Amino acid sequence: MSERGEIKYPQRAGQLRDFSGLLYGRITPTDIDGLIEYQDRAYVLIELKMTGVRLPYGQRLALERMCHDWIRAGKQVLLIIAEHNTPTEQSIDVASTTVVEYQYNGITKTGDNCTTKSLIDRFLEYVNRTL
Repeated sequence: MSERGEIKYPQRAGQLRDFSGLLYGRITPTDIDGLIEYQDRAYVLIELKMTGVRLPYGQRLALERMCHDWIRAGKQVLLIIAEHNTPTEQSIDVASTTVVEYQYNGITKTGDNCTTKSLIDRFLEYVNRTL
């Protein structure tokens, strides 16, 4: 039995996804590397990039619009853009990735070299205090 958060089928996670048949004008599907829905009150979105790789404009726009929709619905929202330099043959320890930037309820801030885990912990502590 695997632990919560572990990938159950790593061989499937490595499968490439071909979205070429889902082209709508210049729009194709994007992915989200992590999502936490917290007690019907908050969302955390996590997008990971290799160190130095920028988030593509279309992916940024899609993530930001999704966040704004949740904010309008009355949810607290944290969008994290984090980076790593993990070799492809190793699993990425998402908790220890370095936050490059984040958006809290639509306001963008730099990551100040904090980890993804520490930022999520602070966010959820705040959400719990605002019951």
